[in-house]
Amino acid sequence: MRFPINDSTPVRFAGPAPEACDVVVVGGGVMGVMTAWYLAERGVKVTLCEKGRIAGEQSSRNWGWIRQQGRDFSELPIMMESMRLWKSLSQEIGEGLGFRQEGVLYLAKTEREVAGFEAWRNTAMGHGLDLDMLSGAEVAARLKGSVKEWRAGLFTPSDARAEPWAAVPLLAAGAVRRGAVIIEACAVRALDVAGGRVAGVVTEAGRIACDRVVVAGGAWSSLFLRASGVHIPQLAVLASVAATEPMAEVFSGNACDDDFAFRRRTDGGYSIAPGGGHDFYIGPDAFRNLLDFLPVLKKDWRSASFRAAAPKGFPDAWGTPRRWSADEVTPFERTRILNPAPNMARIDAVQRHFAQAFPTLGRPPLRAAWAGMIDTMPDVVPVVDHAAPLPGLTIATGLSGHGFGIGPGMGRVVADLVEGNPTGHDLSRFRLSRFSDGTKLEPGPSL
Repeated sequence: MRFPINDSTPVRFAGPAPEACDVVVVGGGVMGVMTAWYLAERGVKVTLCEKGRIAGEQSSRNWGWIRQQGRDFSELPIMMESMRLWKSLSQEIGEGLGFRQEGVLYLAKTEREVAGFEAWRNTAMGHGLDLDMLSGAEVAARLKGSVKEWRAGLFTPSDARAEPWAAVPLLAAGAVRRGAVIIEACAVRALDVAGGRVAGVVTEAGRIACDRVVVAGGAWSSLFLRASGVHIPQLAVLASVAATEPMAEVFSGNACDDDFAFRRRTDGGYSIAPGGGHDFYIGPDAFRNLLDFLPVLKKDWRSASFRAAAPKGFPDAWGTPRRWSADEVTPFERTRILNPAPNMARIDAVQRHFAQAFPTLGRPPLRAAWAGMIDTMPDVVPVVDHAAPLPGLTIATGLSGHGFGIGPGMGRVVADLVEGNPTGHDLSRFRLSRFSDGTKLEPGPSL
């Protein structure tokens, strides 16, 4: 098994590109793939363009958690729908997804964390979510061989996991079976605008006429949208992950505290990661969006390590062009896949914490380590909305590290939004105008 998906992964979806369709989806992560899936299922002629590979960036680099636990309460109903959809997807696609409902366990080391868990649980139970508050002794009984003294644990038995590098391409194949056209290695350079509304897109392979476009470009969305005159205060943070060699099972589900996180994989190893840490590159957008991000920085500044500059070719690198013409090579072609180096000091700390918690297993040997760039918004919830200044444009980005699990449900929501159908959920917290209408931005829960 080689993970995550990268530039050496063969092209699996080659089009060809149509001259025209109803909707173009920009971006082949789980958000774009599931939007295309549900649009195609409704008989919409949809084309998805991905500059690199399906799931080449964060959609194959995430932890693989499918969690309802700890969600912003505006996301939770969509996430609960997503869980139902994951079950049906697993029945259709089969074992290849790696879908398993083994639960998510959050571990509390302090009374303050316990109080936070209890407060979130009290509200979440009103949504009908299955939740158990475990004592320290009950936590120890679930985690085989653990010696760390956690005060309590919050457990959601219905939460799940899947193998992201396998699941998202399989979901893309399912979208194609429903009639979607997917084209890898095909960057969308610009929107084609006529009469003040969307008239198509210009790709590196030519123009595709359409009257609706969905931008689901992950960490690239802000750069792409700004070139079209639409501003979103989006930044990207680096998250490091590693895969261990096969090891004895200590817990079949997903678990974390603020030191380390882990989940069981189908190959018998674990995916491990820092429980609450990331790296942030300082670039032009960091200064441009500073005021918007102050609330979340104040709330969680200790978990971030700041780096002076992003590597060449990254969306917010100092040398990345912010303007280009549709007939020239763009930043999206110059960097097909964001493939940042992991922070091995953080991974080393995770190995150490794992060994301290499970001394009979010791320091986990690594099979691979990687990093991904998480697209995030100031309030840690996405933008899912039409862009009022440009009719025909819909934005679905800024999933803030929550995208893999919520992808099926949010894809269904976006498909209905594009079609003008009722979505079945309150999307007001995800509106684009919240960044310009004087709304006080409140970061979601940091559980």
